[in-house]
Amino acid sequence: MKLSARNQLPGTVQSITLGAVMAEVVVKLDGGEELTSAITANSVRSLGIQEGGRVYVVVKATEVMLGVD
Repeated sequence: MKLSARNQLPGTVQSITLGAVMAEVVVKLDGGEELTSAITANSVRSLGIQEGGRVYVVVKATEVMLGVD
């Protein structure tokens, strides 16, 4: 798989919570951190995403916000 996005983070699917339309997929990155992705339930099925399976988290954003107290 080749993409223009530079932030491609490999990891393992820890859990999937399927809803009627959307799914929450928790991925443990190879470095130990966890990220959660909200994708369509149909995408989970069509990509064959399963708990324990390997995926790439691809981050493509036009801005990243930070906040402080």
